[in-house]
Amino acid sequence: MTAPAGIDPRGPRFAAWITSALLLIATLVGLTSPPFNLPAFLLTLVIAALFLWGVLSPRTQPWGVLFRTLVRPRLAPPFALEDPRPPRFAQGVGLFVVTVGLILHLLGVPWALPIATAMAFVAAFLNAAFGLCLGCQLYLLLQRAGILGRTPRLP
Repeated sequence: MTAPAGIDPRGPRFAAWITSALLLIATLVGLTSPPFNLPAFLLTLVIAALFLWGVLSPRTQPWGVLFRTLVRPRLAPPFALEDPRPPRFAQGVGLFVVTVGLILHLLGVPWALPIATAMAFVAAFLNAAFGLCLGCQLYLLLQRAGILGRTPRLP
């Protein structure tokens, strides 16, 4: 098994800025409205769809396309490329967190939606602002534990 081609590490950080903004808006709207908050629910549903898109087809995900077509051509080449699997896994973690919030919200659990979007916001903001991808770190931890597949090392 060979490792997939590397990606520009600035791409996921660019996407994290946009995702952070959407999650912050969803959190604030969720905190300032009645118990069943349709606008926050719908925005979180869109965010979940974007996370799912990032898991299923990262090459066509809107923020990645925007970065590759409008931003990256204006930047110097990256110093190094990174493995795309940890950021893709991180998208899955984000999808899981907001999906749990959506399901609990539908089940009538108070504050589930803004808590879930706030948790996802913190993770996205840490990635965007500081380059600390919590989902990527979780991926590497699970890989070291042998839970996720490893790429064989060359002799």
